[in-house]
Amino acid sequence: MDKLTCRRKMVVCVIALVGIFLSVSAGADEIEDAIQEALQQYKNGAYSEAMEGLNYASQLIGQKKGDELQSFLPGPLEGWTAEDASSQAMGAAVFGGSVTAERRYFKENASVNVKIVTDSPMLQGMMMMFANPMIATSDGGKLEKIAGQKAIVKYNEKNKDGTITIVAANRFLVTVEGSDVSIDDLKNYAAAMDYKKMAAIP
Repeated sequence: MDKLTCRRKMVVCVIALVGIFLSVSAGADEIEDAIQEALQQYKNGAYSEAMEGLNYASQLIGQKKGDELQSFLPGPLEGWTAEDASSQAMGAAVFGGSVTAERRYFKENASVNVKIVTDSPMLQGMMMMFANPMIATSDGGKLEKIAGQKAIVKYNEKNKDGTITIVAANRFLVTVEGSDVSIDDLKNYAAAMDYKKMAAIP
């Protein structure tokens, strides 16, 4: 890669990260320090170090977004218990990148896992499925509306397991999976998300 191409890529990375940084809350000192340090390295011509610094800053921003996503995971429904929520940010080098938050819930033998994914290339494919009902229902799923959101519901009455998939605000992939669980419990967990507040995230 020639120096001009490298410089152009660095400028794009800097502009993108500064834009993302401005969208997160003030006081994110570690993120700001990492961006400023990478910018200085770029100005000094240390392009490899600058790219490493920008990747690090991007990872920190992803972690911050993951922490924010955790707040949208529902609390346990009546009679259920739950593990602590967790989140993970993966860089673009891993399947195009994504930010994920999830939580597991339990009631006797039943279990439910609720996951939110954003900044993922998978969203494009899922949105195409929702736009084409024939594709969405081709493997036995049913299109329904849950809490005002279009959902693909798959449930096996015999095995009492299933999955509900929702794309919220064209940016968030919400998956509710359960085993040894009723369809009502699955839908209740899917409906317990605050989709309006989620859509308001910058």
